[in-house]
Amino acid sequence: MIKEFMAFLQKYGVIGLAIAVVIGGKVNAFVTATVTDLVMPFIGIFIPQGSWQTWELVIGPLKLALGHWLGSAIDFVIVAYIVFAFTKFILKEEVAKK
Repeated sequence: MIKEFMAFLQKYGVIGLAIAVVIGGKVNAFVTATVTDLVMPFIGIFIPQGSWQTWELVIGPLKLALGHWLGSAIDFVIVAYIVFAFTKFILKEEVAKK
C-alpha cells in the first residue's frame, strides 16, 4: 500500500506541487511585507494626508475600502511580475538545454 502511494505521488508530481504551494505562500508573505513596509511608505510621502490605507469611498450604505484595494493591487502587480520573470527564466533555461 505504501509503495503504491509513493508511486502515485511520484507519477503525478504531488510532492513537487506541495512544495510549490508552500514556497508560493511564503513568497506571497514576503511580497506583501515588502509592499506594506517598503513600497507603501513611499506612496504615503506623496499623499498629503499620509493615511491612504484608510481611504474609503462612501456611496449611500456602501463603503468601498480604496486604500486596502490599492495595497492589494500593488501586491498583485508585484507577484504577477515575479511569476512572469521566473517563468521566463525557466523557459529560457529549457530552450538553452535543447
